[in-house]
Amino acid sequence: MEKLFDITLKNRKILYRILENTPKEQLVKIPAGFRNSIWWNIAHVVVTQQLLVYKMSNLEMKMEDAIINKFKKGTVPDGTATDEEIELMSAFLFSTAEWVEEDYNNGIFKEFNEYTTTPKITLSNVEDAIAFNVFHEGLHLGVILSLEKALLGS
Repeated sequence: MEKLFDITLKNRKILYRILENTPKEQLVKIPAGFRNSIWWNIAHVVVTQQLLVYKMSNLEMKMEDAIINKFKKGTVPDGTATDEEIELMSAFLFSTAEWVEEDYNNGIFKEFNEYTTTPKITLSNVEDAIAFNVFHEGLHLGVILSLEKALLGS
């Protein structure tokens, strides 16, 4: 599991650099041919990790429902991001990754509600959820890199 936690943290560092170095108007812009923005993708991966790991384990998530409801699967970007939201998500990029590792090492994940993801991967335990989350975050990093290229051309 240690390798999965390490990969997640490395990915989160990349997302943080993108979040910190991209002007807000570019973060929220949805280029032609895309359905979401860099901002939505970054917030979505953080929210999804909480849903996959904590909610599916019947544990309290570590962020407010309003944030989760704004960026969970099936949502669409509203084209806005406040400075406060960006600061909060910047902090959550690291804290949520650290909390999962700490909570896993402390053995708090005792239950899990089996869940089949959109790509038809069935998650049967928290280890499956953590592993799938690495895959999920990698997919969204790829989308973000494509969004960056599209924005450079616009």
